[in-house]
Amino acid sequence: MELSRLMKLRIAAAAAIGAVLIGILGWPLAKPDEPFGVVSFVAGNISFGDAMTLVILAFVAGFIAYFICWPYGREIAPLAAPSGLAVWAVRTGNMAGLIQLNPTLQQRQAIFATLKWEPFFWLVIVAAGLAGTLLGWKIHQPKSRPNKPEQKSNSRPYTYLSAALALVGSVLIAQLCIRIFAQDVRIFDSKLGSVAAQPAVGQIVFAVLVSFGVVAFLSKKFLNVSYIWPTIASGFVTAFVSITYVKTDVLQHLVGRWPAVFFSNAVISILPVQMVAFGTLGAIAGYWMAVRYAYWRKHESK
Repeated sequence: MELSRLMKLRIAAAAAIGAVLIGILGWPLAKPDEPFGVVSFVAGNISFGDAMTLVILAFVAGFIAYFICWPYGREIAPLAAPSGLAVWAVRTGNMAGLIQLNPTLQQRQAIFATLKWEPFFWLVIVAAGLAGTLLGWKIHQPKSRPNKPEQKSNSRPYTYLSAALALVGSVLIAQLCIRIFAQDVRIFDSKLGSVAAQPAVGQIVFAVLVSFGVVAFLSKKFLNVSYIWPTIASGFVTAFVSITYVKTDVLQHLVGRWPAVFFSNAVISILPVQMVAFGTLGAIAGYWMAVRYAYWRKHESK
């Protein structure tokens, strides 16, 4: 079940639409004032009007991508919005730079208090792209959808339980995998055990993509749920890690003992826009890898 050249072109087209509409044309909406500033509400350069414009751009990107990727628009077009955010996630500065501009304990506490829930805004952007895709599907559905994943008929309680397990499991497994894959330099610390240096953007891309690809693959294989739940989990990972590891005594210790480029946990060094953008792309990829694997087990392994 190899991807055809035409299918690869459809995937590239969906990603390109999001990259152009959001990543390039929408860049002025979130462009930091400083050369190495971050794309975040903490920076204070994203207004309510900018946020609404971004939602519209994501919706339009998903809508256009649906028809460009016909007849597989419903499967491929959701890539458009997170692909656009991924451009921002690469162009943004890093968490260490933000911490350097806010060195005191009180400033750091304020930053993490805001960043804790910011991923849910970026999830709204992803949802807007999905809404555009669904509108396109409502307007013009293909008569048949080849290679549609088989759906098992489950009772409602089982469906809810599977979704809950997928969400909780994705948060726990993803943050653990990211801690493993996103490591840069680690140095021993007598109080925290060790501290991790700010990972490079390439490490962040790899770590978040692979981690959410793994959890989406497992969620599909063992719980038969879509990539929606691992995608939503990308919004909870930052909150979970912030609540668990960003405590006042830990921040106070870091302020007094370590430069701004060191963190108690590698996941904390990942900005919300990076977590959601690459987490969503990884979740979609992991889900379809599980579908392909199931197809291979059923047909090609005989």
